[in-house]
Amino acid sequence: MNTPTTPPRRVVVTGLGAITPSGQDPESLWESVRTGISAIDVLAGEQFADLAVRIGGQIRDFDAEAILPRALARRLSPVQHWAIAAADQALRQAGIASAAEELPWDRDRTAVIAATGSGPVDAMQSATRVLDSGGPRAVPLTLAIHGAPDSAAALISQRFDLRGPGQGVSATCASGAIGLGEAMRRIRHGYAEAVLVVGMEDCLGAVNLASNANMRALAAGFDDDPTAASRPFDRARNGFVMSQGAAAILLESADSAAARGAEPLAELAGFGAASDAHHPTNPHPDGRGAASAMVQALADAGLEPGDIDHINAHATGTPAGDRAELAAFDAVLGEDGRTIPISATKSSTGHLLGASGVVEAIIAIMTLRDQVLPPTLNLYDREFPEWDIVAGQARELNEDKTLAEAAATTVLSTSFGFGGHNGAIILSRSLAAVGAARTNEHS
Repeated sequence: MNTPTTPPRRVVVTGLGAITPSGQDPESLWESVRTGISAIDVLAGEQFADLAVRIGGQIRDFDAEAILPRALARRLSPVQHWAIAAADQALRQAGIASAAEELPWDRDRTAVIAATGSGPVDAMQSATRVLDSGGPRAVPLTLAIHGAPDSAAALISQRFDLRGPGQGVSATCASGAIGLGEAMRRIRHGYAEAVLVVGMEDCLGAVNLASNANMRALAAGFDDDPTAASRPFDRARNGFVMSQGAAAILLESADSAAARGAEPLAELAGFGAASDAHHPTNPHPDGRGAASAMVQALADAGLEPGDIDHINAHATGTPAGDRAELAAFDAVLGEDGRTIPISATKSSTGHLLGASGVVEAIIAIMTLRDQVLPPTLNLYDREFPEWDIVAGQARELNEDKTLAEAAATTVLSTSFGFGGHNGAIILSRSLAAVGAARTNEHS
């Protein structure tokens, strides 16, 4: 463990995984977002037929039994299937294919964090219906084991024999970013050698859709053109579009990665978190908590506002949320902040709620790797023309994308949620062998 006189360890990303409506691995996710393909569609299933809002980003054609024994797959919720699959991908990229393999880290110091706003909510809803129709003895006994928000952390720990702390982190839509930040702190200060962070969410059921629609939080009126529904920063925006899925990021110390010859995909350089202490759903109009989280992240990374090259904004497409986020950028970044390119990738993926911070961290890592800024879709009537929002199509920063000529070395990624939760992380290329990673990918 680090002593007070030992410099904090730098933390790098060495594995990624994703099961999302935009793609069921990180490269497919990135290709969809980079090329401006929307994952939003009319939701398939009878449960959605009578809803006021019945569009979203839905996982389709996922085979849980391809990765899990049939009996276990049937006991678990889909969101846990996706979380396990994303974890598998991230560990595999980092060189760990199964629990039988020797880990490059001490198993007792390898942790798992499941970041989620709600966890497997379908399990409780289903069990309630079973209780009503069949009585107490019909309720699944596994509900007590697999129905909790942190249960995926336990499942993944058991799957790979990871014996460090396994826990859930819940802060509504900021859960993923805060999970990554807390993992970074554990490694940085010597409490863990590696941490697997899995963001997961599945609120795309009738109950949750109805509740959010009744609050008028969801984009409405787009059944005939669902891909046009998510429109951050556009004057016609009227709410967010809910999506489901999971994503995973493996973090380890830079020293550990170097010692085992692993090529970092990026460095997680800074983190901040704060609360608005303002309102159950509306953000503080001045972006008070969001600004505090960003200031903390910059200080944590040892950076100045002018060091940020790109922003992957939370930008859900709610009128109040987008306005408050830009107010926070103004407060933290000043006038020069308006020249920093901003991407709002929920316009493509939809809003994965507690998983969104991990999904968008993966997109930020791909942005740094390929030097391509992903587009914001459906931005036709700009309410904030003074900001440099990347719209319509991706922006390539240079032709050959070599590390020496990279135009973007740092990305600020923001995540905010109901209840006034705010998280901000900063990802950097400084320790990433991205040129080698790209060569390996295309070889």
